[in-house]
Amino acid sequence: MTCGNDYEHSFEIKLDNHTYTFDSFECAIHKLAPVCRNCGCRILGHGVESGDEMFCCAHCGREKGVEGLSSRVSAHSAEHVAAS
Repeated sequence: MTCGNDYEHSFEIKLDNHTYTFDSFECAIHKLAPVCRNCGCRILGHGVESGDEMFCCAHCGREKGVEGLSSRVSAHSAEHVAAS
């Protein structure tokens, strides 16, 4: 376990032939979520990629000199999120 807690409601995530056990999503994010190459935040959504680099948004990619990036939010997705 990432945090070392022994919790009856723990869960497992399988990734790249490894199994990880966590007691919270917070611990899972800390261990497994990719990090933005520009601002250093954990990427919880889709993010954007350029080669092997990941960014939390197109703006951060542009800040690192990557051209042609755009966030993957369609008009339908944005409306769905706003309605939630």
